[in-house]
Amino acid sequence: MTESRSATSRNAGMAREDAQPARPKGILCRIRAQLARLGRDRGGVAAIEFAFVAPVLLVTYFMTMEVSQGLEISKKTGRIAIIVGDLVTQQQSLNKSDLDAIMRIGEAVIQPYNRSKPSVYVTAIEISNEDTPKAKVAWSRKLVDGTASAYLTVGSAVNSVPEKLMIPGSFLIRAEASLEYTPVVVWSAGDVKDLGLVSSFDKLDMSDRYFLRPRMSQKVTCNDC
Repeated sequence: MTESRSATSRNAGMAREDAQPARPKGILCRIRAQLARLGRDRGGVAAIEFAFVAPVLLVTYFMTMEVSQGLEISKKTGRIAIIVGDLVTQQQSLNKSDLDAIMRIGEAVIQPYNRSKPSVYVTAIEISNEDTPKAKVAWSRKLVDGTASAYLTVGSAVNSVPEKLMIPGSFLIRAEASLEYTPVVVWSAGDVKDLGLVSSFDKLDMSDRYFLRPRMSQKVTCNDC
């Protein structure tokens, strides 16, 4: 009886020893099950997707905003030139103070944009009464950075008049407006200089020019220009 119990004990011990190598398989099965459960878990997917999509949405938003605002300011720059030129051609004569006041209207037209100031140039052009007409400056004035001053020398040649406007004995008013547009994404209220890729988008040049004829008289004179 004792021998049979000993044999049974030995057999049980051997069975336990034989069962021990099977433990790693159980651990691997549990790991696989955990990984499978993790793969099926959809918790936090929306947050991860948002983290990928949010930068693209922000970039798209700012690009759309800048393009739309840039197009609007470009139109306003041209509007400055046509408004100033139109007001000047409605005068028979004026002086520097009148002309400066008209040019300052451009600063109001560009509002609410205020990151840079527009420059306005007004030039009166006389076309000589010759077989081959020549264009010369009768008077001129400019407004740059909010300060008005003389522009071109009286009597100097003007080469920018279109051929179809070179009518002998005629008179023209040339109105020009320009603006260094500063995008809001690179603008700094403290006037800090930007470097790298950002600086390449700073100060985009916008300009427009119009030639108009006097409305109330043959010429528009400036008494003290």
